[in-house]
Amino acid sequence: MSASHPFNERDLQQLREHGISAERAADCLATFAEGVPYAVLDRPCTRGDGIMVLEDAEVDRLCRRGEEAAREGRLTKFVPASGAASRMFQALSAARGRAGDAAAVEDLRDAPEYAALREFMARLDRFAFYPELEATLARRGERLQPLRDAGRFGEILDCLLGAGAMDYGALPKGLVPFHRYADDCRTPVAEHLLEACRYVRDRTGMVRVHFTVSPEHWAQVEDHVAAMCRRYEDRETSFDVTLSPQRPDTDTLAATLDNRPFRKPDGSLALRPGGHGSLLANLNDLAADVVFIQNVDNVAVYAGAAVRHRKALAGLLVELQARVFHYLEGLRAGPSAALVDEAARFARDTLSVAPPESLAGKPADEHIGFLRKTLDRPLRVCGMVPSAGEPGGGPFWVRAGDSACSLQVVESSQVDMEEPRQREVFAASTHFNPVDLVCGVRRSSGACFDLMRFRDPRSAFISVKSSGARQFKALEHPGLWNGAMARWNTVFVEIPARTFAPVKTVLDLLRPQHQPRRTLK
Repeated sequence: MSASHPFNERDLQQLREHGISAERAADCLATFAEGVPYAVLDRPCTRGDGIMVLEDAEVDRLCRRGEEAAREGRLTKFVPASGAASRMFQALSAARGRAGDAAAVEDLRDAPEYAALREFMARLDRFAFYPELEATLARRGERLQPLRDAGRFGEILDCLLGAGAMDYGALPKGLVPFHRYADDCRTPVAEHLLEACRYVRDRTGMVRVHFTVSPEHWAQVEDHVAAMCRRYEDRETSFDVTLSPQRPDTDTLAATLDNRPFRKPDGSLALRPGGHGSLLANLNDLAADVVFIQNVDNVAVYAGAAVRHRKALAGLLVELQARVFHYLEGLRAGPSAALVDEAARFARDTLSVAPPESLAGKPADEHIGFLRKTLDRPLRVCGMVPSAGEPGGGPFWVRAGDSACSLQVVESSQVDMEEPRQREVFAASTHFNPVDLVCGVRRSSGACFDLMRFRDPRSAFISVKSSGARQFKALEHPGLWNGAMARWNTVFVEIPARTFAPVKTVLDLLRPQHQPRRTLK
């Protein structure tokens, strides 16, 4: 062991195999010991105060600009798709084995999963996977409807979730059939590919999409993507689909409650995936230009409204980016006072970045230096929907030390809810983050930003978990759209709530956004 870290030679070998340096592992332990500071909320972002509201005519104009950027081949879609479907089916999994017949189901009446089980079975034929479930049971010599009528729900759930049958709980969420049409049944992966055709396709017909995938699901997703590309490619459309795993060098150490390395029974270090913030490395490796980011489960049967607004978000991004590049070029070339003033107004009024008070009265070259540093950062345009009780984060003005406020996406876990004022500000939020972003990740020179330089490592997340009877601390990296993008330039834009169609539980597939209203080709 070294005085600078508590790791033995076996530990160091294990870390090397993950691509993790001893110094970075020691930093994990230091983070556990020091704790993670809460975000300091100044006020929620609202319409006209941190959230831009676009009129219909402006949306139409920006759509055309987004379509132009697509034709130029500048756009890529990035879909975090590493999640398993197990959480979708959590309530049904809890009821499975306790719902063998109608009497057993009634015995579950006071159980939390009872209502979910009843609704699922009552509306079973509304799910896209109903024909597959019916056919799988038939191959086993059973008929679905008589089982359902008799309340033999356990047998139905065994078929749906059992390892020897459909095994849906073990699928990646992106491969669960979400939507049924007259001539097609689509998974989220298929829907993302087809949706991307409508706002990413370039003038040659190429559609660029990237999925992040868990290593254990790699072969399944790769095969499904290949099949979907064969199904949907035609003379006007071809797909360039790439996959990447969550990198092992983004794993984090687990720690004991007194901040020493937590070890497995065999004495090895307990390393854990570092949360969706780990995917910043995947985004960085993509080396793209303009990137849409969307969660895998946020797809609807008819995405017309979402497509229109995503085109507009892309149009707004490239327009703002063009202005940023114009100002940076002027500031490098010996700017006039008028250009410096114009760039400062743009930074303040459009990007919500005001100069620090310490710059007051300083020479012009210090103001120019501040503007160059401010503008030369990755840029993101984030769609925000009016709050409707969905769990998750939202847009806030956040204060850091004595600096001016910045626009940030903040989760409840980042806020000190024991502090009345902070709790009050969080509760006053008017908008919700649906994870609907467009990101500009190239510099004015055309080179890609090193996105790792623009995160806030202090906005990580620590939780206490259990392994058997032993408790330990777990560390997640700053969230991909939270602390991982804390030092990006940010613009929040209101988009309609109907563009947001998340699926957190299987019953969410009964929402109107997931029930077919028309046949799509």
